[in-house]
Amino acid sequence: MPDTKKFIENLSGAGKSIGVLTSGGDAQGMNAAVRAVVRMGIYVGAKVYFVHEGYQGMVDGGDNIKEASWESVSSMLQVGGTVIGSARCKDFRAHEGRLRAALNLVQRGITNLCVIGGDGSLTGANLFREEWSGLLDELVQSGQISEEAAQTHSALHIVGMVGSIDNDFCGTDMTIGTDSALHRIIEVVDAIMTTAQRYLALVSALACGADWVLIPEMPPKDGWEEQMSIAKNTLYFVNFLPEDCVLSLLQLVVRCLGFDTRVTILGHVQRGGTPSAFDRILASRMGVEAVLALLEASPGTPACVVSLCGNQAVRLPLMECVQMTQEVQKAMDEKRFEEAVKLRGRSFENNLNTYKLLSHHKIDTELPHSSFNVAVLNVGAPAAGMNAAVRSAVRVGITEGHTLFAVNDGFEGFYKGQIKEIKWGDVGGWTGQGGSLLGTKRTLPAKHIDKIAEQMKIHNINALLVIGGFEAYLGLLELQAARSKHAELCVPMVMVPATVSNNIPGSDLSIGADTALNAITDTCDRIKQSASGTKRRVFIIETMGGYCGYLATVGGLAAGADAAYIYEEPFDIRDLQSNVEHLTEKMKTSIQRGLVLRNENCSENYTTDFIYQLYSEEGKGVFDCRKNVLGHMQQGGAPSPFDRNFGTKIAAKAMQWISKKLKEFYREGRVFANSEDSACLLGMRRRALVFQPVIQLKDETDFVHRIPKEQWWLRLRPLMKILAKYKTSYDVSDSGQLEHIVRLRTKDISAI
Repeated sequence: MPDTKKFIENLSGAGKSIGVLTSGGDAQGMNAAVRAVVRMGIYVGAKVYFVHEGYQGMVDGGDNIKEASWESVSSMLQVGGTVIGSARCKDFRAHEGRLRAALNLVQRGITNLCVIGGDGSLTGANLFREEWSGLLDELVQSGQISEEAAQTHSALHIVGMVGSIDNDFCGTDMTIGTDSALHRIIEVVDAIMTTAQRYLALVSALACGADWVLIPEMPPKDGWEEQMSIAKNTLYFVNFLPEDCVLSLLQLVVRCLGFDTRVTILGHVQRGGTPSAFDRILASRMGVEAVLALLEASPGTPACVVSLCGNQAVRLPLMECVQMTQEVQKAMDEKRFEEAVKLRGRSFENNLNTYKLLSHHKIDTELPHSSFNVAVLNVGAPAAGMNAAVRSAVRVGITEGHTLFAVNDGFEGFYKGQIKEIKWGDVGGWTGQGGSLLGTKRTLPAKHIDKIAEQMKIHNINALLVIGGFEAYLGLLELQAARSKHAELCVPMVMVPATVSNNIPGSDLSIGADTALNAITDTCDRIKQSASGTKRRVFIIETMGGYCGYLATVGGLAAGADAAYIYEEPFDIRDLQSNVEHLTEKMKTSIQRGLVLRNENCSENYTTDFIYQLYSEEGKGVFDCRKNVLGHMQQGGAPSPFDRNFGTKIAAKAMQWISKKLKEFYREGRVFANSEDSACLLGMRRRALVFQPVIQLKDETDFVHRIPKEQWWLRLRPLMKILAKYKTSYDVSDSGQLEHIVRLRTKDISAI
């Protein structure tokens, strides 16, 4: 077969000019997107221009449109809002305003626009593109530009990125700024328990375990006041109210329930603060993809928007997304709420369905009774989000009619008989707590199989849900292997990956990894800030992860690192020397602070101390060095909104799979499951949550180093290097295919 790979070095931006602007309400992460567009554009040889103050700056021209340099986007990755400004522009809505904007762009040779904003901003960009040739004709006729200039700039290319904290744009699972807004909300909720805004309200309700959420897409049913009143003696509840919902609920709560009630409206607090690790990575990936889309655009290419589907960046026709978004609003206005939910996309629909499963405890007469017993346990090191997963599994299991059993301290507690029934109320308030409330240990089951089988028989366990890291994966393999000797182990088993190392075969993401990334990113921000106002300084930071370089690489991308050393990409003394020389040159000309990350097991000989001493010695006279070993702080703390939400949804899906398998394997009064597909790992793969038999994952596993043989995030390393000003090879084969929103929505995927 011919080689179909496509590399960045084969794409040239020479002679092209790109304008980048942010428009509408600002959102955390916009600066990361601007930085990525500027640096990627310059890297491929294009000129990149800042358009300050959004469309207003484009209309006004002058100093509002300035050429950007590599250094002009330094130190902006961690800054909230947008440093190039954003303004709503009435002038651009008028034909005359767009005519002036076209003139300002042609005068600077700009025929490529990267627009970061909401649906209104992107719709305006598409209109501008459609009118472009007519606007140039008018400028020629008025003598403001020559016919040659009009011919040279005959096509305007538009690529959009959605920057909006509301996540209300169809076609993408997450918009830039949403995750950071959720961080602000959850910080407040964890402190005072209450908050705001449709998608934000819904996901925040999932992330903090709220009992009630009021959103326009799901109006309360008749009799909800009575239902809330019944719950007053048993549930502590939180009400999430979007900005446009009536706050008369306050009077109801006081009158009917007699609760001492306070209302907090977060408002613009949700837009503030530094962007989360997720938003920085998302925006950086989207910014690079936007430049690639502009490089590959032809005169007939429609305006597109760079979106996130599962874990993959995709390009969608801009107006298809805008039209779908408008259809949602129309359905809302006409009170077709169920249709509006479906139009919003699978991610929103899954969030809503999961919330419904978990929010209200049905009374016993409403529940099915399956007579199945399901055990839940945590295995391996603690990971933030484990408790959210346990809570979700327990409540979904009870809703499905099962009896749930909690196993304390993993497989060690299992063989010791530390097993007890766990009920709906027992997991109240677990979502926001870090660590593992069930207790977790690294003990593997093989040496204790007989005792574990005995405990399975004593408690009549019909299915297992194992939440954990690499030990959980190994444990499930050992349990499956022991089925031939112990019929008690012939039950459905499923593993949900939960480890900060993100080193589980069969899954792109693990519960806990996002919280660890935020800990790394926050710490790197503070460490770099500590050197403000001092002489040039380089920080050497050691991250966790075992032999897996995920935290070092993706943390480096989020924190703006100059280098990240990992086991998966071997390096020698020549590479270290080259990195020092590269950083020295940058220090002499521009930046004041450098950041180098090192995975804890990247090299037996090139230790953190060695790298620190090398950089210190070679950097003498230019910069000094400091080192930090982050250690177990990456494992601790409250789980991030992403990990709470991911843990909640993946555990719910795992429990629903268990219910399906229990029915499938129930024969003659007992459950008997010994097929390969009855012991699975549920993992995120590109766009979908997929159940995979663990036995089939063995060939994908490097058991010596406890990592998958292939890891998706390694494709992000060239991106990190490019943004740090290194020349490198970058495989962009996955880029370039324009998809369609209708086809995406009908695919059998379960986007997170």
